[in-house]
Amino acid sequence: MTGEDVRAAFERYERALLDGDLAVLTELFWDDPRCRRFGVADRQDGAEEILAWRREHPGVPPGRRLRETAVVPLGDDTAVVTTLFDHPGSGTEGRQSQTWFRFPQGWRIVAAHVSEVPLA
Repeated sequence: MTGEDVRAAFERYERALLDGDLAVLTELFWDDPRCRRFGVADRQDGAEEILAWRREHPGVPPGRRLRETAVVPLGDDTAVVTTLFDHPGSGTEGRQSQTWFRFPQGWRIVAAHVSEVPLA
């Protein structure tokens, strides 16, 4: 597995994040109570909590830039995606990791973590 299909799913997620596309953001998270998302200052356990949080925070600040994105396939049905990000004038480095699993309906995020640290 090359990871290109996971990269395409990740890029679709990023476009939805930039556009505030709640339908796609919801679709790409696993619809299960065991799905977990840790944000910069928040935490959601399960698809319902993630959806409720997304309704309040559908997008990201303008100008989000990614760098050092890595897709690591772990077999045919699991992959980890990590990336660094920033926003103009933010003064922080963002760090994001997602664990993706391929279900019959396609690739879904089963766990995610986002953090930000001040730039030195």
